[in-house]
Amino acid sequence: MNQLSDRLNRLTPSATLAMSQKSSELKAQGVDVINMSVGEPDFNTPEAIKEAAKKAINENYSKYSPVAGYPALRNVIASKLKNENDLKYTANQITVANGAKQSVCNTVMCLVNEGDEVIIPAPYWVSYPQMVKLADGTPVTIYAGIDQDFKITPAQLEAAITPKTKALILCSPSNPTGSVYSKNELEDLAKVIAKHPDMFVIADEIYEHINYIGKHESIAQFKEIKDRVIIINGVSKAYAMTGWRIGFAAGPEWIIKGINKLQGQYTSGPSSVSQKAAEAAYTGSQQCVEDMRKAFERRRDLIVKLAKEIPGLEVNVPQGAFYLFPKCDSFYGKSYGDRKINNSNDLAMFLLEVGHVATVGGDSFGAPDCFRMSYATSDENIEEAMKRIKRALSLLK
Repeated sequence: MNQLSDRLNRLTPSATLAMSQKSSELKAQGVDVINMSVGEPDFNTPEAIKEAAKKAINENYSKYSPVAGYPALRNVIASKLKNENDLKYTANQITVANGAKQSVCNTVMCLVNEGDEVIIPAPYWVSYPQMVKLADGTPVTIYAGIDQDFKITPAQLEAAITPKTKALILCSPSNPTGSVYSKNELEDLAKVIAKHPDMFVIADEIYEHINYIGKHESIAQFKEIKDRVIIINGVSKAYAMTGWRIGFAAGPEWIIKGINKLQGQYTSGPSSVSQKAAEAAYTGSQQCVEDMRKAFERRRDLIVKLAKEIPGLEVNVPQGAFYLFPKCDSFYGKSYGDRKINNSNDLAMFLLEVGHVATVGGDSFGAPDCFRMSYATSDENIEEAMKRIKRALSLLK
């Protein structure tokens, strides 16, 4: 008997987590699987940050924190936004959550009413449309293919806006493509948004520091729309702190108050110890961030080179994050034995079960002609994984 709510039945499971689970199951059976399905740095949290967490435990930071997070952390985030992004926010315009994922969902739940439309450029992170559905909204996707470097144009954005449009969710650097919007590109989008005063922007900037083209640019820098932008960020990617679960939202105070009201009813404040660790991450030496960024850039160069050597894959050069999103539809309709590849999910399963490399099909990212690989793993794993992928794809006829 299925008595789950209609709200839950509208959602689909996370494809990235599902593929990671399948990978783990095969590993448990003794299969040597290289997991490139998870968006998680393979580095350990830097020692100074861990020491700050130990100190917090010893100093008995074991009580509930304020719903919005400790004032000290919110002030540190405000300083980070001013010093790194030249954006002015007060602590009252910042709220801390259990990861950037919760910050995105909080914001969607606070802004979107039943029937509201939320524009989501595709390829998109798998959870964005599901969050909009959870809020009884309608996801409206704009597709930008590899020929556009997976970035939407102002004309595409303008064409998608209707009287029902409530928000745009923009992720730069992007998961799943690694594409990065330049200042000029963001300015052109901001000019379109400025013409629609009831429209908001949820700017997911969690990959801000994993950027291979220089300074990160935020769409919040444009004064004509700043009071309608909610920045989402956190410590998970830049500081290898995925399990610490600390993200934040920064935006107009009335929206932040709404987020605090919502969060206060279903999770309250985030982990006290994790907040002290995040405070140390933002205030300590940033050399660890640059060291990891350089490593990711080297791995980016390696995986792009190897992917371009595989016949049938079309590859661009990601400018940020740690994903490669090859176009793979040339393999659709091909077979290996009794296994036929009809779509990207079939291809991902083929690569897992035959090639023993876990990737994620592009269907769940709104890009059915591509698949995602995370290169947040060692050079050795990348080299071996690409050998396996090349060998497996050569079997398809």
